[in-house]
Amino acid sequence: QVQLVESGGGLVQPGGSLRLSCASSERIFRFYTMGWYRQSPGKQRGLVASIVNGGGGITYADSVKGRFTISRDNAKNTVYLQMNTLRTEDTAVYYCNRKPPLSDAWGQGTQVTVSS
Repeated sequence: QVQLVESGGGLVQPGGSLRLSCASSERIFRFYTMGWYRQSPGKQRGLVASIVNGGGGITYADSVKGRFTISRDNAKNTVYLQMNTLRTEDTAVYYCNRKPPLSDAWGQGTQVTVSS
């Protein structure tokens, strides 16, 4: 079973930055497109960004374009999300998973709170 462990969240003021990391237990991690997802209270979980196995084919939700950067290190089975110019509406629990996601691979997520 794939295990995904997210880290790097926290409390940050509007305009601040955070870098999230997601470590996968899967040895064939490098073959899959990976995504970062987020869920705010009362909303459905949605895709924020994705990156193809080779590091290209990057996509972003319109709400984060120009502010977030997804990257991956296949040697470390890790995917990252650099988040800059954070806004209060970015407050959510952030998760990583394959794209499309594996239903039984969701981790605990990491909480990002943007507040003054």
